[in-house]
Amino acid sequence: MAEKGWLAQMDIVTFEGVSKTYQMGEVEVAALRDVSLNIPEGAFAALVGPSGSGKTTALNMIGCLDRPNTGTVTVAGEAVQSFDRHGSARFRGAKLGFVFQDFNLLPVLTVYENVEFPLLMIQDTPKAERRPAVEKVLAAVGMEAQAKKYPAQLSGGQKQRVAVARALVTNPALVLADEPTANLDGATAHKVVSLMKSMRDSFGTTFVFSTHDPRIMDQAELMFHLEDGDLHKVTRPGKENDND
Repeated sequence: MAEKGWLAQMDIVTFEGVSKTYQMGEVEVAALRDVSLNIPEGAFAALVGPSGSGKTTALNMIGCLDRPNTGTVTVAGEAVQSFDRHGSARFRGAKLGFVFQDFNLLPVLTVYENVEFPLLMIQDTPKAERRPAVEKVLAAVGMEAQAKKYPAQLSGGQKQRVAVARALVTNPALVLADEPTANLDGATAHKVVSLMKSMRDSFGTTFVFSTHDPRIMDQAELMFHLEDGDLHKVTRPGKENDND
């Protein structure tokens, strides 16, 4: 993929006037306020901002884990806020991969089995197709030699590499990563984000991650800056701001 080639692509994510409020006791909290944004296919994009800025809420809406009170969220051509629970689950299994800050690996399964798990439980992929798919992504993230190990035998960076492989094994159109470096030291965090960008280049998968860590923001190619539920600005590192 040519550098920044995603700029010419169609949008894979669109928010149009999205607002979301939560009731906290007697107080109504605005998580997102009239947010509109576009993320092109193939982008390596970040939702950035401090805790409570709304970035996780936005990521959850893209992942069909939450719905807006007003506005529309379109992902891979589908108005996802209109899905029922079963439709959301089917869409996630077919189109999305997830990487979590706590890794979410199953401790009783080996590295190989953890990566294979979505093919068994989500897509019901035949055994003959599972092995080459798992071996491909383990090799891509440099974890093929640890395939028989268990999560307890891995470092934090290795666990997150396995999580990236698991997210990619179903060949999703979009991978969502919520604070994927929160439990990693600075050097390992940079390596994991660089790995995700490399996987974007290799697989053509769009990556969207949330972060409040300034040490890794500069690795994003497109950043949406959220503050108190508002989209404050959109930037492309190394370029002039798209809007202020």
